[in-house]
Amino acid sequence: MAMTTERIEINPAIMMGKPVIRGTRITVELILRKLAEGASEAELLQDYPHLATEDIRAAVSYGAASVAHEEVVLLPGAPNPGKS
Repeated sequence: MAMTTERIEINPAIMMGKPVIRGTRITVELILRKLAEGASEAELLQDYPHLATEDIRAAVSYGAASVAHEEVVLLPGAPNPGKS
């Protein structure tokens, strides 16, 4: 079953179900990695002509929403990386 938002699509038949920019094979992961490596929005738009500014923003928003919905489970006795 495919899931689609306005700009992000998840379809098992496209890129093994990874979230992509709708109508492309450009993954949200690729956009986030390129931005993390220091690529500018202008560089992404130049390197990937099928992208629009709104697609890049949708990818960042999707990434933020994914992290916001993560559940962290601390196991008893496990080291707590947040404490020094």
